[in-house]
Amino acid sequence: MTMMLTVISPAKKLDYSSKITRHNHTLPALLSQAGELITGLKALSPQQISALMSLSDTLGALNYERFQEWSTPFNDENARPAILAFKGDVYKGIDADAMSDADLQWAQDNLRILSGLYGVLRPLDLMQPYRLEMGTKFSNIRGKDLYQFWGDIITQQINKALAGPAATLVNLASNEYFKSVKVKAVNGRILTPVFMDQKDDKYKIISFYAKKARGLMSAYIIKNRITDVELIKGFDSEGYAYNAAMSDVDKWVFIR
Repeated sequence: MTMMLTVISPAKKLDYSSKITRHNHTLPALLSQAGELITGLKALSPQQISALMSLSDTLGALNYERFQEWSTPFNDENARPAILAFKGDVYKGIDADAMSDADLQWAQDNLRILSGLYGVLRPLDLMQPYRLEMGTKFSNIRGKDLYQFWGDIITQQINKALAGPAATLVNLASNEYFKSVKVKAVNGRILTPVFMDQKDDKYKIISFYAKKARGLMSAYIIKNRITDVELIKGFDSEGYAYNAAMSDVDKWVFIR
């Protein structure tokens, strides 16, 4: 059986207030590295955080508080599973709240979330609230930015999960996040689906729709337990359809 792993980006929008009824969880594999970053982030003032991330004073203060309150050990009281905490456009498409426990357990083995702070998260990995986009030029113990901090570490985690001689990494992450993966070192083929909507008689990538479509495809893969990459061509959520003429070997285009 072909091994297939899907990677997605995190979201800025978080939910730590709604009631959670799922209590299955795991801990991030790279929690010690996240702690190293937090040590540096805790030294920043709210104003420095605002300047670093181009945030308003209000958001700078919020994230200052988040960094100050970040502490281990993680548990049900101070953290929640990543796939239930993120609430951006991609996660609207995934709609994890509507998934069964079996769906989430399957996703745990076959989906990864790339993260500026946590490196790589499995869906049920606990995380505490944060904001730290991968492209942030945060100087740290390993270099001038987060790409230098993570180096080969994220790629090594992905390769651990990619098993089998015909493995495929399905890239549903944004460019900013996928740049943290050393593509030449990935043990398998990399396939990047692209989503285009018709506008003014042309097909274009429209950011909002494309983000949601990445989530819709992630959910399609999970619910259909897809491990053979060719079956992705059957993706038809919310009117999308695979277009062979616009696609090439490692970039598959879906239009509506």
